[in-house]
Amino acid sequence: MPKIDVLNIKGEKIEEITLSDNVFGVEVNEHVLYEVVKNHLANRRQGTQSAKTRAEVRGGGRKPWKQKGTGRARQGSIRSPQWIGGGVVFAPKPRDYSYSLPKKVKRLAMKSALTSKLQNGEIIVLDSLAMEMPKTKEFKAIVSNLKLEKKALFVMAEKNDNVVKSARNIPGVKTALVNTLNVYDILNHNAFVITKAAVEKVEEVYE
Repeated sequence: MPKIDVLNIKGEKIEEITLSDNVFGVEVNEHVLYEVVKNHLANRRQGTQSAKTRAEVRGGGRKPWKQKGTGRARQGSIRSPQWIGGGVVFAPKPRDYSYSLPKKVKRLAMKSALTSKLQNGEIIVLDSLAMEMPKTKEFKAIVSNLKLEKKALFVMAEKNDNVVKSARNIPGVKTALVNTLNVYDILNHNAFVITKAAVEKVEEVYE
């Protein structure tokens, strides 16, 4: 069973804990990760893109010129797609891009994402993460103590508004709860910082 150090917000080692093999020690399935990330991005699409077809564009009811004898190409409407101001061929319309995946696929993807982070040494476990008041400067100090140079995802067991408010203005830093955690965010951040209580909750949910 994999073991990992538990740090405090100063970056000092406090203890060592053992992680569950069923959550942090599975075989990483890259195809499942791809499918879940693709699904996440598709579900986030607004699908509001819209353009007008030749039937919806204003004007063009009269034939521009007679069919024959002008020497010009025959035209039926000045709102045909080849005209400036004309309609769009196969114009995009508002649509829903979302689709669902089986629960087993989502669970396997989450375990694969967590395992890959552990294998790459990108997981940091904190003994706790709490702040008495919103202070961006204090949270920046925590980021500095943990030596986080790039994008970092902080995962908590329970919501702490002071932590959320302190972190939201720091570029590359994002906070999440165990029940809002998703594979895309895990893979999209270089460091995965999680509290000890959140680790227990994750193992309880995905065991």
